[in-house]
Amino acid sequence: MNRTALRLTVATLARVSTIAVVTLAVPAIASAHPGHETAPGFIHGFLHPLGGLDHILAMVAVGLFAAQLGGRALWLVPASFVTAMALAGVAGASGLGLPYVEAGIALSIIVLGAAIALEAAMPVAAAMGLVAFFAVFHGYAHGAEMPETMSALGYGARFVAATAALHTAGVGLGLLIGRGAVVSRRLIQVGGGAAALAGAALLAGAI
Repeated sequence: MNRTALRLTVATLARVSTIAVVTLAVPAIASAHPGHETAPGFIHGFLHPLGGLDHILAMVAVGLFAAQLGGRALWLVPASFVTAMALAGVAGASGLGLPYVEAGIALSIIVLGAAIALEAAMPVAAAMGLVAFFAVFHGYAHGAEMPETMSALGYGARFVAATAALHTAGVGLGLLIGRGAVVSRRLIQVGGGAAALAGAALLAGAI
């Protein structure tokens, strides 16, 4: 990918992220006025993935990982995560059991961080399966933590949108600094290693 195409791609991702956030924020703010009983679901659902370092690290890491792989992985890998997370969110909200949720979330950060640090190369299908597996734990946690008084549809749509925005940020960051000098690539690798260490610390607290 040449520099002109890279700048266009990053600019497009930035616009998409901005439009998505504004589009989602407007109805959430409007719903917050008296008489809109589903407002908490809209607002809380969007903010929920942003309220924990574990979720933020994992979801940005998915975007960075996709950017490193390039090609079709740029959208297939994040899409695989979002799809699996949404389905697992339904399971979590329905009260179905899933063991080792917190450990699974911590492991997702370790594995994805290590993949970024090592610049792991794998087929797109394998990468999709990997992130989808870990998405189950994140989605289940989101669903299980949904307050009973909130609109499931509004809450779910917003936490999915927030997740997609974090993925987009990771992809944009990866494309912006990962295709240039060796120093830039090393910076992303160091970030991946730091995320893996943070995941290990979270895992130590989860087991």
